[in-house]
Amino acid sequence: MLNRYSVSKNLFILAAVVFGCYYAMPNLYAPDPALQIGGVSGSQSISEIMLTQAEEALEASGIDFFGQEVQDGGKTALLRLTDRDTQLKAQSIVSRALGDDFIVALNLAPTTPEWLLKGRAQPMKLGLDLSGGVHFKLEVDTVAATDKRMEMYESGIKRGLREQRIRGMVAVDGRRIALRFRDEQSREAARQVVFDTYPELILDRVDEQDSWQLYAQVTEATIAELVDYAVSQNLTTIRNRVNELGVSEPLVQRQGSNRIVVELPGIQDTAEAKRILGKVANLEFRLVAQTNAPVTERQRYQYRSDDRASMTEWLERDIIISGERVSGANAGFDQNGQPNVSISLDSEGGMLMSRATRDNIKRRMGVLFIERKYRTRYALDEQGKEVAVRVPYDEKKLLTAPVIQSALGAQFQITGLDSPGESSELALMLRAGALAAPITFVEERTVGPSLGAENIALGVKSVQIGLSLVVLFMMVYYRVFGVAAVVALSVNLVLLMAFMSLLGATLTLPGIAGIVLTVGMAVDANVLIFARIREELANRMAPQMAIHAGFERAVATILDANITTLIVAVILYAVGTGPIKGFAVTLSLGILTSMFTAILGTRALINLIYGGRRVDTLSIGTLPKRIDGGNA
Repeated sequence: MLNRYSVSKNLFILAAVVFGCYYAMPNLYAPDPALQIGGVSGSQSISEIMLTQAEEALEASGIDFFGQEVQDGGKTALLRLTDRDTQLKAQSIVSRALGDDFIVALNLAPTTPEWLLKGRAQPMKLGLDLSGGVHFKLEVDTVAATDKRMEMYESGIKRGLREQRIRGMVAVDGRRIALRFRDEQSREAARQVVFDTYPELILDRVDEQDSWQLYAQVTEATIAELVDYAVSQNLTTIRNRVNELGVSEPLVQRQGSNRIVVELPGIQDTAEAKRILGKVANLEFRLVAQTNAPVTERQRYQYRSDDRASMTEWLERDIIISGERVSGANAGFDQNGQPNVSISLDSEGGMLMSRATRDNIKRRMGVLFIERKYRTRYALDEQGKEVAVRVPYDEKKLLTAPVIQSALGAQFQITGLDSPGESSELALMLRAGALAAPITFVEERTVGPSLGAENIALGVKSVQIGLSLVVLFMMVYYRVFGVAAVVALSVNLVLLMAFMSLLGATLTLPGIAGIVLTVGMAVDANVLIFARIREELANRMAPQMAIHAGFERAVATILDANITTLIVAVILYAVGTGPIKGFAVTLSLGILTSMFTAILGTRALINLIYGGRRVDTLSIGTLPKRIDGGNA
């Protein structure tokens, strides 16, 4: 009999509807505003005492909270709040109560029921312009980058003079290197060494009564090139770190001469993101200074480990290599089960390490860990209101200082780390790349409580208005067939939300525009089918045959129209970035689900209403005038 699906096909469509409802359902559960508390270092843990201290601070300020819990084996803690409007105030209060050793970040805690989580059903990730995500503005410390380059020049020149056995004093003097010698011949020989090693420096001789001096000046062009390199390198490094965090559709771009804007939508742990992005995590390898070395040629550093915090070592000022030479890093364990990090250097780094260690076997080499930290100071602004001011500083501490047993090459291991968490974090930092210069967070903004909520409301309103107009038109113009189309359209939206949730796609404001467009395109397929059925009825075809012919003959047209649009969506995804990709993903999924619901879903509903029985008329609206031989 005409217009009847088999039992298996009906079950398939029913299963698709149930699947869509299940995986779209988590989007009905709105997340709770929350505070995420984490340590500055990956090895830090959050104790119950610290959590109680945060709770007491909130209670004293009259801020309501609930659902407090320690997560990730004690690495982080979560405090859920009852009101989003109190998030910023609560963050400031808890930050002050816990001090600079902890990061307190804004977060949205999921409320998806356990029975949905067991089936891996998750809500859609929302873009930064809707609700979830943070906006960072970072400033690259170009002064520190310049100072670091000057230290490199100083170390390189000293090394070159030692290799040529030229005696003299070398020191940094602002943006130039000052060299002092006892005779003119030594100065001329040193001048040639500096010129061959660093041709970009401007050399200037200065004679005094009892000394011959040489100044190596850094040009403004070199400084500008250095600053540009530092910002570009930091941009690449931060992009790598964002990739390590697994953030979907992030935005990392340069702003001005020395600033970088980072937007991270859909992340769950903003405290972790801030710690990973902002940490300098650079390394310096230096020889432990000999006991008879002059104080001017060595520096004293404290151990980073809590077990050896009271111990110090004197290291040479000259740097063998730094973290920029690290090409790979992996956390693991040594033969004694202690955490370590396996390091791989680039070709130049391997050469420098080999040259430094082959002549210093049985001496000790220190691994210096450099970390940009902040001290919080409170001051009064112009209005007399107390504000928090974060003052950056670089903390340099010693990780380990093992004995050099043999010449090292491009691959070796760092041991003496406190915990597997510390080794994993250090490996991540080095693998993603060392920052060429320290960065400072000059702006941090979480979108959600105000602008995000307004965007969500406006987006939902636009979908509701578009859907209402389509529903009204279809039901008035196509009667019962219009009702079937509206039901299929609702299923289409459910399936679209389910696939976006299942695939982890990020919904942005342009993505909502894609949903509105999908609503129109989905019903457009039904319009083509219904118009074809009405034409067949006008030509005196039997109702059952008209339904069959309308669906069969309109499919080719529907496929042509949707495939061309799908090609455009794929191109948008390939060449677009950020929100454009979000629009392309939503549009592509909407096209696929709309073809399914328009061709199979609507047909199944019409079959249930009219199929398998004798029908004299169809409730499909006014039929067009019949045309016979060109005469109306």
